[in-house]
Amino acid sequence: MLAGIEAGGTKFNCIVSDHDLNILGQSQFPTTTPEETMANVFEFFSNYDIEAIGIGSFGPIDVNVDSPTYGYITNTPKIAWQNFAFLDTVKAQYNVPIFWTTDVNASAVGEYELGVAQDQASCLYLTFGTGVGGGFVKDGKIHTGMSHLEMGHIYVKRHTDDHYAGHCPFHNDCLEGLVCGPAIEDRFPKGTKAKDIPQTDLIWDVVADYIAQALNNYMLTLMPNRIIIGGGVLHQDSLLERIQIKFQELVNDYVAALPEATEYIQKPGLGDDAGLLGCLCLAKASLENY
Repeated sequence: MLAGIEAGGTKFNCIVSDHDLNILGQSQFPTTTPEETMANVFEFFSNYDIEAIGIGSFGPIDVNVDSPTYGYITNTPKIAWQNFAFLDTVKAQYNVPIFWTTDVNASAVGEYELGVAQDQASCLYLTFGTGVGGGFVKDGKIHTGMSHLEMGHIYVKRHTDDHYAGHCPFHNDCLEGLVCGPAIEDRFPKGTKAKDIPQTDLIWDVVADYIAQALNNYMLTLMPNRIIIGGGVLHQDSLLERIQIKFQELVNDYVAALPEATEYIQKPGLGDDAGLLGCLCLAKASLENY
């Protein structure tokens, strides 16, 4: 059986399937301490004969196989999880092939294999929620340099109507600092939730402008065949269309091969299950290549 762990900063999702990715079991529980959370993971998996595992984790994480801290969650804001040897902890329980990557990379794989990019040579997956992250898959392989991509921390040109200082503790007004869920809510009276901000509010034009700038930059540097954007911020109904319109304006017909923005930029076909199903795909690939 194949197993997947989608390790989020708020909750863990675990899943088990057969080799054809037919789901056999699924469980979800809050992300508390590593000891308590991992005990819940192992208790759930104890009901199955696990042959391979795919892990997509919140980060930052160490994905450099030559590093002494490979498989660790590193300098995360979640204090209890800092420098946690995630991969080693799982390996101590299961002597099986394990694929270790970021949660957003797992989502990119899910959409590439099973979602709206399954007919494409490459895709870029971006999530806009509590944080902003991105993963790029080309010809079935996750792109990784000396570390995993940190696409949420690029800088974009300031919108003339936006004077917010920024939410990111490292960079203030990087992309994540300007468009993550908490950054949007910071611009309103305390207690305001992004989902309750009217569609007519100027903030959504500002957010769309920043995201469209970022997508234009990613398109020009990576040339993905499709861009997929998800996360809680995209639950705002009109935001996708605003981003597509602004993106088309920014490109200004410069890239002749580029499809219309409505085709090129899409929401995840797998919805909120992209990461979890991506973990299963990674487990399957690990077993096949073992």
